[in-house]
Amino acid sequence: MVETVSLRRLNRTLLERQHLAAPSTAGVEQVVRDLVAVQAQEPNWAVVGLCTRVAGLTAAGVGRAVEARGLVRSPLLRGTQHLLAADDYPWLRPTIHPVLERLVRSPYYAEQTTGIGADVLVADALAVLGDRTVPRRELGAALAARHPGRRAAVLAAAVEAHLPVVHDPATSAWGSWWSRRSIAVTHAPAWLGAPMAAPDVPRLVRRYLAAFGPAGVMDVQAWSGLTRLRPVLDAMRADLRVLRGPDGAELFDLPGATLADEDAPAPVRFLAAFDNAVLGHRDRARILPEEVRRAVMPGYSMVHATVLVDGFVAATWELADGDVVVHPQRPLTRAERDEVLAEGGRARELVGLPDGDVVLR
Repeated sequence: MVETVSLRRLNRTLLERQHLAAPSTAGVEQVVRDLVAVQAQEPNWAVVGLCTRVAGLTAAGVGRAVEARGLVRSPLLRGTQHLLAADDYPWLRPTIHPVLERLVRSPYYAEQTTGIGADVLVADALAVLGDRTVPRRELGAALAARHPGRRAAVLAAAVEAHLPVVHDPATSAWGSWWSRRSIAVTHAPAWLGAPMAAPDVPRLVRRYLAAFGPAGVMDVQAWSGLTRLRPVLDAMRADLRVLRGPDGAELFDLPGATLADEDAPAPVRFLAAFDNAVLGHRDRARILPEEVRRAVMPGYSMVHATVLVDGFVAATWELADGDVVVHPQRPLTRAERDEVLAEGGRARELVGLPDGDVVLR
């Protein structure tokens, strides 16, 4: 008989696998491996998300890992920027390649790249890059000179969909302010000193389940941006554990993975904007109650920073006028308010506001 997993058990299991039940002592590179990749469209928020999960980690520690090439930043899942372990990049980037290729078929890119074959654009880009780190602005200008009448910025962005490149460490530095055009890129094999490997979708599925399982096919697709994964999961079925969620939906997990106790404690946690734990599933009910979803995700391209109370999103938070400002999305008990204020103090110190307050509004 197939086991049914309660919503609270899914919640507590997600907290454990995301290192949110208790901070990890394994170090930032290992935690990033555990998470597969960390959304880093906004570098400061990526640092907040990692410091929440890694004991004793500071913004400077994240920066050192990127400078030492243990972590790299690059377009990846869902076509957005992510931090990932350098030794995962050679197989993970080719696996996600169809997502990035799909992006450049959109009208935004097609208008500027029509008539230029992907192989031609890649060859032109490699002629500019070689094994150097080149500002995206310089790359775009060189490509536009080869293809007059095209927008340089669009051509440079299209290259990042066709060709594996990583961004320079400055784009992951805490407090840095840079435009997309100021990003510098390097051909990934040159930066890593390793060639790209073959795509490996089953490996991606297993890594995802280790970080986010139990989960369904649509969850894997929503997280990765890949499509048509049902045949992949069906082919892996004999090597996976099959469960049912509280709504009866089929969920998959690794056979040896532990499911947390649904009554396990869940300390208050301040999560980053676009946090992995919030974006990791199509059905986000295991962490994001429907009644607060619109406050957290008010539009297509925004996912606010959130506060977990008893394991579920109960508030959003922001930095305003030197303070950490918390916006509860449900009534909080006195004990919950005290815990939110205390944990908010840690968040305030992390973001460099030692003299600010934690304010509930």
